[in-house]
Amino acid sequence: MLRKSWKKKLSRLAAALVFAGGTFVSTPSAQAMSDTGWGMVASAISGLIAYKSSLSMMLDVGNNAAYQRQSLWQDIQANGTDRNARDVQVVDAVMERLTRPDVFVLPADALPFSWHVNDDPLFNAACYPTDFIAVNRGLVRVLDDENELAAVLGHEMTHGLAHHSAEVYAKTMATYYGLSLLNMATGVMDWQKLMQLTVYSSAKLFTLPTEYEADAGGFRLMARAGFNPGGGAAAMARMGAYLKDQSENFLEYQAPDEKKRENYNDHPDTELREARLMQQLTDYSAGHVTVKDRKTVCIDGQPLLEGAFTAEDYDNTAESAYLYAGELGRLFHDYDSPAGWAFESSGDWTHAKAPLLSEAVRQQNLKAELTRLVTAAYAGEATSGARKKLDEADQKERTELAAAYEKAANATASQTKRMRENSDHYSDVGDAAKARLMIDRALASPNLDDHAETLGIQGRALAVSGDFDRALACADAACAEDPTNVYNFLNRADIYWMQGDRLAAIDSAAQGVAADEKNATARLMRAMLYDEEGDHASALADYQTLYDLAPKALDRIPDDYMEEIDADAYDKRVKAREEAAKAAAEAKKKKKEDAANAPGDAEKSSLQERSFRVK
Repeated sequence: MLRKSWKKKLSRLAAALVFAGGTFVSTPSAQAMSDTGWGMVASAISGLIAYKSSLSMMLDVGNNAAYQRQSLWQDIQANGTDRNARDVQVVDAVMERLTRPDVFVLPADALPFSWHVNDDPLFNAACYPTDFIAVNRGLVRVLDDENELAAVLGHEMTHGLAHHSAEVYAKTMATYYGLSLLNMATGVMDWQKLMQLTVYSSAKLFTLPTEYEADAGGFRLMARAGFNPGGGAAAMARMGAYLKDQSENFLEYQAPDEKKRENYNDHPDTELREARLMQQLTDYSAGHVTVKDRKTVCIDGQPLLEGAFTAEDYDNTAESAYLYAGELGRLFHDYDSPAGWAFESSGDWTHAKAPLLSEAVRQQNLKAELTRLVTAAYAGEATSGARKKLDEADQKERTELAAAYEKAANATASQTKRMRENSDHYSDVGDAAKARLMIDRALASPNLDDHAETLGIQGRALAVSGDFDRALACADAACAEDPTNVYNFLNRADIYWMQGDRLAAIDSAAQGVAADEKNATARLMRAMLYDEEGDHASALADYQTLYDLAPKALDRIPDDYMEEIDADAYDKRVKAREEAAKAAAEAKKKKKEDAANAPGDAEKSSLQERSFRVK
């Protein structure tokens, strides 16, 4: 049971959309704003207001568990669900490591990450403003390495943590309304060109910078989670090979000619991203590890080994080199002397943090050369200052993380209220882990706005996880602490209901009714409980009261009770249901007819080819 209706939030969202959708475009006339100077000033003001309004709206949407759930269902409806268990398992395993509390800080105004592996064959993943990550099966199949997948998913997490979607949307809206108003004042371009300019500006000015930022953030997240820090550059190398040589989708294509290189999307060039991520790995290794010509792995510029060409359908030399380099970088980062490398052991060199490198060193008999290069690299750090620079960078990151943890722990009163609401929604949909995470965070804040109600909702979260003893203890404490809050009694009633004790649930719901006789939710809950108990008369009485209190809640009253309460309203409901079924049947029939009349595969191919030529 939701503690409160989300209708007010939905109304605010709808109002914000209407506000952003036309107020500043339709109000002033071109004649009234004929002066160019005033038009430019007004366009700037319009853009600023549109930005603030849009950003506020999107941030609110992003911190709403109900919208996160909608994001999941939208992905399922649009793209289906991947039926390959291995795809889902590898994504789950990677995300569970990336979302550990020691890896990243969940801000007080954000939702815990949720994800879904869909059935879309395209190479892609996306993070919604609601911290929901949609992962295409096409991405999982191409990146057949958990370290590369971790880099991409860490990239998407960074988009969520930095509110990139909300920022880009708000800036795009600001650009559109600012240019729209200026266009009305000056008439410098037609509306079609204005829209094209807005889309282009958004991609180049807003989206591209966030992609580089997400790459960098993804590197840090996956490295902290213990993945191979070369996974980011390796993922870019794999993606580049796929986009150039393997993908059959036009929208994924990337021209291989550097002079003509252009993406048919809003992302940076893949090889540029690859080079940036490799530089980040070099910095992570105290400047020791580089890869020359996307092939040769070097320590302080001295070659150690080359990437291996092992794939059957593409050249994976660069990908392999980056993964070797990543393991080298990990060892240089984690140990401040050669002692941590365990060279003194007899026989072949092996290291638990470098399984790929260990095998390559063994096969190519490189233990002596690796020992020599690593020892020399550490010996030169005193002169180069590389270790000191790395230590300072690591300390800065630790300080920033500590500050972020402290800020998240000191959530404001309004933030704890939203945590409580989000926990309640997660309980509604049976997600006990997220429900408990959110309510525990609220209770830990020194700025908690309503302790009693938070205890009650903690009880619901515990009940959803099956811990009924603790759940009832929390609910009883909530009712004792604040017996004026009807929802404390309803939360306890819900716990009894989940436990299967309907009589105790009815008793607690009755206490809720006594606390607030005009509360529609209390009447609805008790009516449903009476109905399950077979007490038709008592259920009818509560449904009648619900009908009187909240006429808009007619859809919550079952047919048999509705027919007794309001026969006309019941007849209208039945008629509307029949009309909807008829419309659905007609739509299904038309879809079937359209499919039967559609061109065959050969004709489709010809039409697509002609369309491509025209473009």
